[in-house]
Amino acid sequence: MAENQPVLHLTDPRAMRALAHPTRLRLLAELRTRGPQSVGMLSDIVDEAVGSVSYHLGKLAEHGFVQEAPECARSRRERWWRAAHARTAWEPFEVLDDPERKAASDLLRRAVLQRYTENLQAYLAAEATYEPQWVRGTASSDTTLHLTSDELVELREDLEALAARWAARSDPERADARPVTLIHHAFRRPD
Repeated sequence: MAENQPVLHLTDPRAMRALAHPTRLRLLAELRTRGPQSVGMLSDIVDEAVGSVSYHLGKLAEHGFVQEAPECARSRRERWWRAAHARTAWEPFEVLDDPERKAASDLLRRAVLQRYTENLQAYLAAEATYEPQWVRGTASSDTTLHLTSDELVELREDLEALAARWAARSDPERADARPVTLIHHAFRRPD
């Protein structure tokens, strides 16, 4: 994912709720990671029926998350899809004064957090099968900081810049490259 690839900025609570479905989050992630895929290929990847995958792709397309990729099809019966954007973003502070948007944002954030947890658990289950050089770079940590709200914004910008720098280096075509997940959270702890 290169820094100059498009980002979909969510503001519509209907789109947030549509994306909050676990299967839809997974389908979008697979399209972003693997590139264009047919409905049948996605069905195998996410272990869902073809009809279910088609339905969820339709919902994702309705809200602009995915688009058809007919140039990839080998026949008129085959339907291929691609992610429409490299990333999806939304700003929690933008929805604080709108109860509907706040509820939709919270629903999506919880669904994304659940997906992160599933990904980490899958990694932990597979870790013993990986070569030591891949386990060596694995990181899990937390740090408690005492910051002002402005410093928290600065930290967020630093983390985003760091992720963008590594995204620009990312190249799925390198023989020794594998998908790596970078997850970071920075938030005020409840009093």
